[in-house]
Amino acid sequence: MRTHNLATLALAISTAFSAPVLAQDTETTEKKQSALEQITVTAQKRTQSIQEVPISVATLSGEKFESLFSGGEDILALAVRVPGLYAESSNGRVAPRFYIRGLGNTDFDLAASQPVSIIMDEVVMENVVLKSFPLFDVQQVEVLRGPQGTLFGRNTTAGIIKFDTVKPTQDVEGYAKAGFGSYGTMNFEGAVSGGLTDELSARLSLLSQERDDYIDNAASGQKDALGGYDEKAYRLQLLWEPSADFSALLNVHGRELEGTASIFRGNVFDEGSNELNDSYDRDTVNYDGDLEADGTDNNPQEYEGFGASLKLEYDMDEVTFTSITAMETAEGSSLGDIDGDAIASQNFVTQDDLNDLEQYTQEFRLASNTSDAINWQLGAFYYDASFNVTTTDGFFGATTVFHDNQTWALFGQSSYQVNERLNITGGIRYTHDKKSLILGEQNADSLGVLLGFVSVQAYDDIMVDDGQTSYELSANYRVTDDMSVFARYANGFRAQSIQGRAVAFTESPSVADAETINSFEVGVKSDLLDDTLRLNAAAFFYTVDDMQFSAIGGSDNLTQLVNADKGEAYGFEVDAQWLATDELTFTAGYSYNHTEIQDDTLTVAPCGASIATATQSHCTVLDDRPDGYNAVIDGNPFPQAPESIFNFTARYTIPMGDDGEFFVFTDWAFQGETNIFLYEAAEFKTDDNFEGGLRIGYENFAHNYTVALFGRNITDEHNVKGAIDFANLTGIVNEPRIWGVEFKYTYY
Repeated sequence: MRTHNLATLALAISTAFSAPVLAQDTETTEKKQSALEQITVTAQKRTQSIQEVPISVATLSGEKFESLFSGGEDILALAVRVPGLYAESSNGRVAPRFYIRGLGNTDFDLAASQPVSIIMDEVVMENVVLKSFPLFDVQQVEVLRGPQGTLFGRNTTAGIIKFDTVKPTQDVEGYAKAGFGSYGTMNFEGAVSGGLTDELSARLSLLSQERDDYIDNAASGQKDALGGYDEKAYRLQLLWEPSADFSALLNVHGRELEGTASIFRGNVFDEGSNELNDSYDRDTVNYDGDLEADGTDNNPQEYEGFGASLKLEYDMDEVTFTSITAMETAEGSSLGDIDGDAIASQNFVTQDDLNDLEQYTQEFRLASNTSDAINWQLGAFYYDASFNVTTTDGFFGATTVFHDNQTWALFGQSSYQVNERLNITGGIRYTHDKKSLILGEQNADSLGVLLGFVSVQAYDDIMVDDGQTSYELSANYRVTDDMSVFARYANGFRAQSIQGRAVAFTESPSVADAETINSFEVGVKSDLLDDTLRLNAAAFFYTVDDMQFSAIGGSDNLTQLVNADKGEAYGFEVDAQWLATDELTFTAGYSYNHTEIQDDTLTVAPCGASIATATQSHCTVLDDRPDGYNAVIDGNPFPQAPESIFNFTARYTIPMGDDGEFFVFTDWAFQGETNIFLYEAAEFKTDDNFEGGLRIGYENFAHNYTVALFGRNITDEHNVKGAIDFANLTGIVNEPRIWGVEFKYTYY
């Protein structure tokens, strides 16, 4: 385990930034300080101050957000940058898996559902591939912790991450940004906005991210064989405002990705240890995968997507009508040498193709638009999605399954201002969800079928549906003008799930029943020290009945959905921002999550173990195994649920003349103990993972440009982010250290 003293490191960095402040003369220190910027959010689908919303909310924007992506990172860069928020993936730059307050889903299937919902420009991105749309020209990110089922529907039991992009303006404005870094990393981002007529304005936003291949394949002798990517994305928005009462916003966007899927690294742990061993080399892998018999595959990945939405708003004096119509499409493929080595007996190579993904959503809302003590909103929502997934394995051949999902919901929410200090909010939503799995061609061109070792199985199509009511009640009490306290109870559900990938390996598909959550939280929000210190905190407790899990593993590394009797968690999170002086700003956040699976009958097969074939596990299992094979997971923490998260940033500026400043910005994130799988094993736990970033630059206000040197993962940490439940102790690690330079020009 690491011997770093994280608290000492944090203190040292903070002291370095604070030292110049202590050295300032009396005239400077007595200079009147500015106040922190007021933050507004749309967590309740209406614009409110973050300090008045009875929900635990954190935001990211500006430099704190943009610096995370300087080195070409994707959406996974948000992991542990907000207290209670984590993310990981075993599918490269697509199919991210998010966790809030420890609640998430480790299933790598392209049809997997998640309890964290991603909302981009007010449109839900339900499929895991849609959740990975590149982030650029973003106005603000809101992380809503806890169930959000009343206004945002099913599959929000953990919370939501809400992205709002910059909208068109009548005034001409925009920016251009270019960055160049290690490993041939190049980032280009820009936007231009302005009025086309007095009633019509537009904004075009573009993104390009590239990195060269830098990882050698020792097994094939290829140099710089994989690890790179080429990502392009665009967004065009047209805003029509023919009158003060009506507006129509059209959003058209797309992406193209070509690069490397996840890098699986075999045999990088010794039995009994979670430290990376001497077999690990960040710049080298040993892949022998050759699925098409045309040369080593090297884990290629290609995806493309296209989407559009139309938002109509009509102000009818005391009521506002809103309609949001959207469609999203995507298709692509990822191939993985999953065993991560070149041992012939462990040659597991699979490719998953996502085809014909189409998602259609429609939402109607009526909301009060008065200053009365009571405000309300009513709405209806419809969702329809379909796609098919083809899984190809060198031995089992190709199998296709078709997924279909329809959902409709009715919802309402109302807030009552009891007096000048107390506000009460209540909401309710009824949702009906229907899913189906239809089997297509199975085990086509299978070597196993040809040799007689595999037989095509006959499985019935699956159709499941469920209807549930979600509700919430909250109260916000303003203690003083600068401090409020809140309490909230919320009930929500995650719809039933179907896992069909196992069919490709002649195993039956599995179904998990809907899970329901009951969550309680209390919190305080405050602006202190003449509005220079913002301190928000919340404590929570929740239980999940019939909790859905993905049991991944055994000798065949198969995935099956299961329901545990119950899951339970409690914890707290703290968000702080301090404007120490006009030149020095700190932010910090901390969260603690205690999670526990409660089911004394549920067992899973760990790391290659199988009672059917009398195969023992190849890792150091810490759980009881009454039959000698399967592990009892009762009392274990949820998988990929960090027990603690700590992050902070510091920004210090020095004026340079009358129209510029020199600045230093640093950001750090620390991840506490995390159990990777449902079972506990010595090899598959992580602790004390951390990464830091740095920006040193000059900003000119008169000419609106910034030039900066940047670094990501500046201490070059080798952090284990995930693992594969095989017999050969396969791991997934973080991105390498990136140094670079960035230039940005803004015009108004």
